[in-house]
Amino acid sequence: MSETTHDATVAVSAAVAPDEGLTASELAAKYGLSVSGARPSLIEYVRQLWDRRHFILAFSRAKLTAQYSQAKLGQLWQVATPLLNAAVYFFIFGLLLEADRGMSREVYIPFLVTGVFVFTFTQSSVMAGVRAISGNLGLVRALHFPRASLPVSFALQQLQQLLFSMIVLFAVAVGFGHYPDLSWVLIVPVLVLQFCFNTGLALIMARAGAKTPDLAQLMPFVMRTWMYASGVMFSIPIFLADKPAWMANVLQWNPAAIYMDLMRFALIDDYGSEYLPDHVWAAAGGWAVLFALGGFVYFWKAEERYGRG
Repeated sequence: MSETTHDATVAVSAAVAPDEGLTASELAAKYGLSVSGARPSLIEYVRQLWDRRHFILAFSRAKLTAQYSQAKLGQLWQVATPLLNAAVYFFIFGLLLEADRGMSREVYIPFLVTGVFVFTFTQSSVMAGVRAISGNLGLVRALHFPRASLPVSFALQQLQQLLFSMIVLFAVAVGFGHYPDLSWVLIVPVLVLQFCFNTGLALIMARAGAKTPDLAQLMPFVMRTWMYASGVMFSIPIFLADKPAWMANVLQWNPAAIYMDLMRFALIDDYGSEYLPDHVWAAAGGWAVLFALGGFVYFWKAEERYGRG
C-alpha cells in the first residue's frame, strides 16, 4: 500500500471513530436529523395547516367543480338532488303518513326542505370525511402536507355546496309566505357552528376511515338512522307528544336536530322558540367546540400513520 493511500485510510478512520457505538437515534440527534413524516407539535401542526389555507380552498373548489362535471346539468344537481329528496319525503311522510301532524302546508314544506338541506350538509361532510384519506392515498403518499387539509377541504366543499343551495331554500321560504326579517341574520351563526361541528366530525371519520376502509360501506346506514332520529321529516316535540318526555329530549338534543331547528327558527315565521329545546344556542356552540377541537386533536394524533401500510 502506498504511503498516500495509507494516510487517507487513517484519516477516514479517525473521522468515523467518534461515531462508533452510537445508536441510530443518537446519531440522528448528533447531526440534527429528524424522522421523515414525523408528527409535529400541535401548535406547529396548526401553523402548517394555516400555511396551506390557499391549497385547502383551491382543492375544495376543484372538487366541487369536478363533482358533477360528467353530468349534463352540471352544478344544478347540487340543488336538484336535495330538492328531489325533499319531494320524495313529502310524498311519503307528508301525504301518506301525515307526519306534519297539524302543520299547514305553508309551514310544513319549508320545514321539510330546510331539514333536508341542513342534514344533507352534515351527511355529505361525514361521507366525504370517511374517504378523505383512504380515497386519496396517491396524494397522501406523494406529497408532504398536513393531512388534516383533506377532511377540512371536503367539509369546506360541502359548505360551498350548501351556500349555493341556500338560494333555492330562500326561494321556497318566500314562496310559502316567509319573508326576510331580522331572524334571518341568525342563519350566519348557525352555519358557522354547524360547519365547525361537521369539520370535527369529518376529521374523526377520516382517521377511522383511513384505518378501516370498509367503514365507507357502513356509514350510509348509520346516516340514514341518524336522519330518521333527527326530525328531518317531522317535528320531534309534536310527533312525540304522547311519548315519555326523555325520549323527545334525547332526540332534540342531538346536534343534527339542533342545527336543523335553529335554521327553521330563523327562516320560518311560525316555527317559534316553543319547538326548540332549552339553552339551544349553548348546546349548538358546545357541540361545535367539542367536535371541532376534539376531532382535530384526535386526527392529529395519528398524523404520521396516514398513507402507511
